[in-house]
Amino acid sequence: MDLKQIQELIKMVNKSNLSEVSIEQKDFKITIKQKDEIIQQTVISSPVQAVSSVAAPAAIAASVPAAAASAPVKAASEDQSNYVTIKSPMIGTFYRKPTPDKPVFAEVGDDVTVGKVVCIIEAMKLFNEIESEVKGKIVKVLVDDHSPVEYDQPLFLVDPS
Repeated sequence: MDLKQIQELIKMVNKSNLSEVSIEQKDFKITIKQKDEIIQQTVISSPVQAVSSVAAPAAIAASVPAAAASAPVKAASEDQSNYVTIKSPMIGTFYRKPTPDKPVFAEVGDDVTVGKVVCIIEAMKLFNEIESEVKGKIVKVLVDDHSPVEYDQPLFLVDPS
């Protein structure tokens, strides 16, 4: 099972009334539990990878409550109804730079086009480039660098005009 399939499974569980889904294959087992708007994952791979796989769910479970606590964004006094939101497609850690010594992908005031990388989200030691799906100007960065993010959490506000 690859990362895209796991993400789709998480989306389906999130949208359904199911509280738990377990899938077991030869050397792979995944359990996704949903309780009080928090999704927990347990991934156990082949015995060779079991040590790193056991650590990953703890990191994910620890990041979910922290992200939930930081998720509420104060309503700005300005009208944001005409802005488009770039959201996180997965749970992970948000990074604005490709490496610590490189500049940020997107800064407030920068123009972005469809397909331009705006950040990286690390999930289970995989670094996923997140591309803009809209053309416009970055108005606000909604997440701090190196912060945990949830699935569908707003990352950037873009003015498409």
